Amino acid sequence: MDSLMIGVSGVRGVIGRSLTPELVTRFSMAFGTYMKSGTVVVGRDTRKSGAMVKHSVFAGLMASGCSIIDVGVATTPSCSRSIVDSKADGGIVISGSHNPAEWNALKFFKHTGIGLNDAEAAELLDIYYQGNFRGVAHDQLKPERTDDEAGERHLNRVLAVTNGEAIHARRPRVVLDSCNGAGSLITPKLLEALGCELTKIHCDPNEPFPHNPEPIFIHLGDLCEKVVEVQADVGFAQDADADRMAIVDENGHFIGEEYSLALATAAVLPRRPGKVVVNYSTSRMSEDIARRFDCEVIRTKVGEVNVAERMMAEGAVIGGEGNGGVIDPRVHYGRDSLSGMALVLQYMAESGKKTSELVADIPHYHMKKTKITCTPDIALELVHRTRQEYAGQRINTEDGVRIDWDDAWVHVRPSATEPAVRIIAEAQTEGRVDELCETFAQKAKALLDQ
Repeated sequence: MDSLMIGVSGVRGVIGRSLTPELVTRFSMAFGTYMKSGTVVVGRDTRKSGAMVKHSVFAGLMASGCSIIDVGVATTPSCSRSIVDSKADGGIVISGSHNPAEWNALKFFKHTGIGLNDAEAAELLDIYYQGNFRGVAHDQLKPERTDDEAGERHLNRVLAVTNGEAIHARRPRVVLDSCNGAGSLITPKLLEALGCELTKIHCDPNEPFPHNPEPIFIHLGDLCEKVVEVQADVGFAQDADADRMAIVDENGHFIGEEYSLALATAAVLPRRPGKVVVNYSTSRMSEDIARRFDCEVIRTKVGEVNVAERMMAEGAVIGGEGNGGVIDPRVHYGRDSLSGMALVLQYMAESGKKTSELVADIPHYHMKKTKITCTPDIALELVHRTRQEYAGQRINTEDGVRIDWDDAWVHVRPSATEPAVRIIAEAQTEGRVDELCETFAQKAKALLDQ
């Protein structure tokens, strides 16, 4: 199985196997060429491989004539915001995000602080594969400069759009699990600035990841236990680069990453009704909440850039993805766990309700997300066969294939971040969602057995 993934989300690989210093340097030279030797912000998460990858990135960017702004260890949303603040031409974030510690990645951003879309990523890949990179003479090399304030500016931006007075008055008890990732540095500062009584677990950026960084139920046992132990009002978990978050209620129950965006949407629309943008894999809860306020929900292909660009075009007031990625455009057009936490805490404070009560106010669905490891060819073949088999149903083929029924839906698509096919289903009953996931998982396994 190939452990190198190259696509619209950037380039991801396993350190010591596929993501080599040579490959990183060449990709950085390609990006520097794409940026026309402009100014590039570079940040990274806390992985042990981060320093090695950073130096390879610096070599490629400097060789192509770029000026580098080094923001050091910083969250992806802090880096994204820094690109806009510094009026840079683009940025590279070094982070394997939700992938295990042996993975790392380069995520490419343009001047707007959002990632490259399909066409832009294709142009960058053309430069990379052609190998026709810009190069400068020794006397034209530009030194990097350091920016230690990216996180603080991001934090202040979140605070500026949050009803901190209401949160201070409630003084919620919060447990935070940052997985010893980039969020460990800035997220405690935000929560304390909002007046929370904070209990931290796994918030040491100098320690290795204590668990897989993807913020899903099987990885968050420590958080669930700690919420109960300290009688907290809510628990928050972040992935390694802090663009995604998950929530645990006051009873220590993991409520699912889908509720991160749902609760944020419920917090925003009463105050600022407007359009909502989500992807095809996101829960129908978004439509249920938007319907209360006569607001429109627009769906896009999976991928942060697809949601962000549509939000900009539509003037949406909130958006994101059901994987725990909340986008508040007042802060910036990128997934941001800090924005998500602030909105949820504000919603709790203004409503006077417990986390579990806010969840109970939203129509409940059963959702299941299945991932089958396979080659991209097998993933594409499964999508092709599904389109043919369900051609007479209500289907959407903009991003893989999504099939809708009155009581359920299923979305089958090749992963853009790892060698796998993703099967996401949602239904009104647990039996129905299990049936859908099992049906399509068996179809994928049948292709693997051929």
